[in-house]
Amino acid sequence: MCYSAQIRANYVSFTRMFGASMDIREFAKVFFHREQSKLRVPKALEAEFEHPQTPEEAEIKAAIDNFKADRELALQQELFAQRHRLVDAERKLQAKTTKGALESQRIATDKISKAQQDLSDLKRRELLDRDHRIFPGWYAPVMVVQDGKKVVMPMRYLCRPAGSHPSFDVKFSGCYNARRDNLEKFWRNQFGSFHGILVLNAFYENVKLHDMEHRALAPGEEPQNRILKFEPNTHQDMLVACVWSRWKGANGDELLSFAVITDDPPEEIAAAGHDRCPVPIKRENVDAWLNPDLSNLQQLQDILEDRERPYYDHRVLEKMAA
Repeated sequence: MCYSAQIRANYVSFTRMFGASMDIREFAKVFFHREQSKLRVPKALEAEFEHPQTPEEAEIKAAIDNFKADRELALQQELFAQRHRLVDAERKLQAKTTKGALESQRIATDKISKAQQDLSDLKRRELLDRDHRIFPGWYAPVMVVQDGKKVVMPMRYLCRPAGSHPSFDVKFSGCYNARRDNLEKFWRNQFGSFHGILVLNAFYENVKLHDMEHRALAPGEEPQNRILKFEPNTHQDMLVACVWSRWKGANGDELLSFAVITDDPPEEIAAAGHDRCPVPIKRENVDAWLNPDLSNLQQLQDILEDRERPYYDHRVLEKMAA
């Protein structure tokens, strides 16, 4: 499962590569309703509107600025509350060491550190690798074809098929990935009809230590998780195949969401202990992929088979940066 990915959020790159346009209305929906609906947006996607070129982009920039101002106020309030908690815990510890006071001291210290880091990230203008990462439930720019034209729309990385109940998100929480061997079964309403492209330059996987070391768990040994970052050694962007859906609720709510198509891994990923890999298609197959023929699913399977096959270097991350 591709549980996290490093996206190419730059709208200009889509324009240069494919002549795609931005669906500004869909981006506006995400940024205008982000706080109300608790939508998760990577910092790199916000940065696309740092220098607006149109009135519509300026409105989105204003929405982002308002969100940041509200977020900064909430973090400052959290810092004040946790510093007060820490002082209170340390005062109690001076009189008597108790388990409750020690726990309160630990929690307050951790929350102060987290709030300070979040404040720093909120104000930081320079983008880091982690600002491009998405996780299940986060939004990313996906290129599709609408009315015969390539457009880039923000979609949630966790596909909810049209017609399903909102509880689908919990019941099928792994549907941020679509297995290739299940495209004509579970994903039959999307495959051949609703195709997209997500531009990635890296992806991340959870791998068990004993799988990395190609051994069974020792008696009494608990599984240990490792996070691996995979990158093509060509250092080129990957045009990853996706399926997507436009879900509509009974009250008129809409949700654009997608899943990355994955397949059996190449040898180097399998050797690292993981059993799946996103499918990056070739540049010359993009148009055919984005304009699928439902009556010729074999052609679409052929596109997925005739994929880019770079060698994937990997490294172990010390910790997850969400």
